Amino acid sequence: MAQFRTDLKILDGPHNRTRYEVMMLNDRLTTSGSLTDAFGRLRTSTPFTLFDSQHRYKENDKFDTLIVGATANSQYKINESAINLNVGTSSGDKVIRESKRVFAYQPGKSLLIMNTFVMNEPKAQVRQRVGYFGNNNGIYLEANGVNISLVKRSYSSGTIEETVIPQSSWNIDKFDGKGFSGQMALANNHGQGLFVNKSNLFWIDMEWLGVGDVRCGFLVDGGLYPAHVFHHDNVANTAYITTAVLPIRYEIENLDTTISSSTLKQICSTVISEGGYQGRNKARSQTINLNDFKTLTTANTYYPVMSIRLSPDRPDAVVLPKNFDLGVITNQTTTLHYKILINANLSNTSFANCQGNTVQFDISANSTVSEGTLIKSGYISTSQKGAAIDIGSIDEFEIQLGRTISGNSDVFSLIVASEAGGVKVGATLEWFELI
Repeated sequence: MAQFRTDLKILDGPHNRTRYEVMMLNDRLTTSGSLTDAFGRLRTSTPFTLFDSQHRYKENDKFDTLIVGATANSQYKINESAINLNVGTSSGDKVIRESKRVFAYQPGKSLLIMNTFVMNEPKAQVRQRVGYFGNNNGIYLEANGVNISLVKRSYSSGTIEETVIPQSSWNIDKFDGKGFSGQMALANNHGQGLFVNKSNLFWIDMEWLGVGDVRCGFLVDGGLYPAHVFHHDNVANTAYITTAVLPIRYEIENLDTTISSSTLKQICSTVISEGGYQGRNKARSQTINLNDFKTLTTANTYYPVMSIRLSPDRPDAVVLPKNFDLGVITNQTTTLHYKILINANLSNTSFANCQGNTVQFDISANSTVSEGTLIKSGYISTSQKGAAIDIGSIDEFEIQLGRTISGNSDVFSLIVASEAGGVKVGATLEWFELI
């Protein structure tokens, strides 16, 4: 039978608010409420996975990598299902791996982020970060030299501001051996405890709505133990970060010359909307006018018909392609083959804004240099005079338009070939804009 206690008195937050909580003593749960999600609901509802990343047989294509310095590199380790971010000893060596997708936070739902990693043993002039953050906003664990901290990065004021909370100031469990986890996070291997240079699972859960709390912690013996909570309600005078729609990110950098090379190991990540994910909004579409239908001049040759991408000024929008309607104009009966591709290399593109300005489209490309990643393909007969190509049956978040660290968007394209030359084709593309 579970044992309970109700005499746990916790002082937390900037106002030292007193909170009494019930804890199941024999359930490896913490006094800060990891039994509940970020909105205080029992974690009994089915989670909805927005993203997961693992590297079983190859480095997956879900991350973009930025490498700076001649002795820096990224190395796939097949037997470890992991990626090593390696820097040499030179000042300025840097490796960043950031998810190409950002993740759709839904107001009122707890967003849970989990990252597994092995940091290099903390040492002078090496800075390592793991978390849910981009260039301007987010939350992450940092080992800067031998100092371990939790950091909130915010662009709400129009400039980047970082709130650095050193381990000694964590307000729930300092992981100094005295907290409820009983663990220690030390800068080096002295004593017993939780070391950042060993395999760890770092988790974040957040309520945003502009003013909510963010909890950060570690998995210890199967339990989610919070280390620190960032409080924002009734404290700040604006949103604590610009947006909760952010990427997963790992980074290591030499701030100066170091005594030896260093490695941060990226293992696995997931982003979960707790309590499910409901609704789609801003259904959009773009249509090729009849007088702009493309002529498939040469038989058995693939022509780009229509492509979309994120607008350059909105690289962190969440856009989910839904379907194509393919139209055909011809007096002959023949067969068409279509392909839906991501990041095909197209020639002579000319992108223009769609309705709402979040997405741009192109109908000018006249050839496909290389095909990129194939998402779906199929055949239709011209006797059908067209077809609806449903791509909503694919995991919609898996085909969400992503972008590189520098902000270059994925390009989502429909290309078509005809068994006979001279057929004219057009298309309507539909998508959802969540953010």
